[in-house]
Amino acid sequence: MSEGVRSADASSPQGVLDRALGLLGSFSEDEPELSAVELSERTGLAPSTMHRLIGTLLRHGLLVRVPDHRYAVGPRLWELGELSPLSLRLRERALPHLVRLYEATGENVHLAVLDGPDPERSHALYVDRVTGRQSIPTISRAGGRGPLHATGVGRALLAGRDEEWLRRWFSTPRDRETVHTVIDEAELRAEIERTRARGYATTREQMTLGNVSVAVALPHVGGLPPIAVGLVVHLERVAGAEAERRLSALVVQSAREIHAAIREP
Repeated sequence: MSEGVRSADASSPQGVLDRALGLLGSFSEDEPELSAVELSERTGLAPSTMHRLIGTLLRHGLLVRVPDHRYAVGPRLWELGELSPLSLRLRERALPHLVRLYEATGENVHLAVLDGPDPERSHALYVDRVTGRQSIPTISRAGGRGPLHATGVGRALLAGRDEEWLRRWFSTPRDRETVHTVIDEAELRAEIERTRARGYATTREQMTLGNVSVAVALPHVGGLPPIAVGLVVHLERVAGAEAERRLSALVVQSAREIHAAIREP
């Protein structure tokens, strides 16, 4: 391909959009602010191209300047994100029920959806969470991602997938988040079957040491991705089967209430 063709492709609307998305995708929870040099390194764009692109994104509010000649994601992206069905239809309608579950337990409450372009790259996307000062600390955040095999909501979402989807998902490696994380396919398949049989998923110190998760997947809702709601509690608070049954019953009830609230467009 000639240099002229490459330049034309890069300046096309699609090429510009690809570059803008690549730039915005450079930001992360660990690095929410980046310099132009760092953005160039992450995207592979020439400094001159990067500065032109930054100027365009600044004008549209998709980027903002922060101290020390750095940039961060702009408010226009947040504004647009709030128009997503995940916000308008799911999070806003689910929030009263999440708060009720928190008030009943005093524990971390998570709302998550299955997200990813294909099974091999899917994860649990946290849409919302409710927590308090007495809740055990977690690493999750609204807008953050969690692995399907090591989180309660992830396990609940896995239980709703068919065999072809699972076959593709199992074809990719799984990270060991703690010394207790189950990554073996046979063990995970057994957990998926247990989740389907009892109606809720559990994880024990799979994502964070000292934490236990109890989660339930909602029935399918048209226009929304698969959804799960869950609790994350301290290991000592789920010491026996009776405590697990009590918490799982509360999560099941919350899932029913959320499903009733969101199933109408």
